[in-house]
Amino acid sequence: MSGRLTDTPEFTITHETEPSETLLAGFSSFGLAGLTAVDYLVDHLELEERGHLSADGLPTVTPFENGRPRHHTRLFSRDDLEVTVLVGELFVPVGVGEAFADTILEWTESNGVTDVAVLSGIPIPHGPDDHRTYYVATDDYRERRLVNSSVEPMGQGFLDGTNAALVERGLDSPLGVCTFVTPVHAQVPDVAAAIRLVETVEAVYDLDIDAGPLEAFAAEVEQYYAELFERMQTRDDELPEDRMYM
Repeated sequence: MSGRLTDTPEFTITHETEPSETLLAGFSSFGLAGLTAVDYLVDHLELEERGHLSADGLPTVTPFENGRPRHHTRLFSRDDLEVTVLVGELFVPVGVGEAFADTILEWTESNGVTDVAVLSGIPIPHGPDDHRTYYVATDDYRERRLVNSSVEPMGQGFLDGTNAALVERGLDSPLGVCTFVTPVHAQVPDVAAAIRLVETVEAVYDLDIDAGPLEAFAAEVEQYYAELFERMQTRDDELPEDRMYM
């Protein structure tokens, strides 16, 4: 791990082409279900890397595969699809979530993005009947995307960190913001949770996505995700509380 933590980390987004109106994001958190889901979307939809986010003043990682390094937070899209996918492998502490979200939001505002959806898992006690996806969404996002959807609202609780900052900005701007959340288990990655999130995205955005091969896809990267989760666990004091949802 490299980099250093400062009081005011700085984030910069570099993007090669104009992004789509919709941004789907998954970050390094809670069982890595959201990250697994967006990683699968990139692979299944054959999206191309079109940009990345860099961080200055925050302990970071530089992933690599077959000896080739890559940016930890990348943006993917393709010309014939109105979706841009953000894959965030960098662990962002709760206290830095606002600065991280502000950078994303300034970029969305200046590039005509109209709605943002974050895919995420939550480690709450739950029974088999709770194995579903819920939403926390601004009114404009709900009216635009969820009126005819079977996705249920999360009952009550609190968001914090990056998700809180994104949703809060959506409350006071034309940007529609939603966090899709699903309960996760301790195993990494939680493939069943990731499948639920992928199926939700497919239904809400009417994308041609088959979640069936996701289990095999996750098995291919299981060791990598386990190592990433292990790095996150060393920063337990900076993870959000798991009692925020009810």
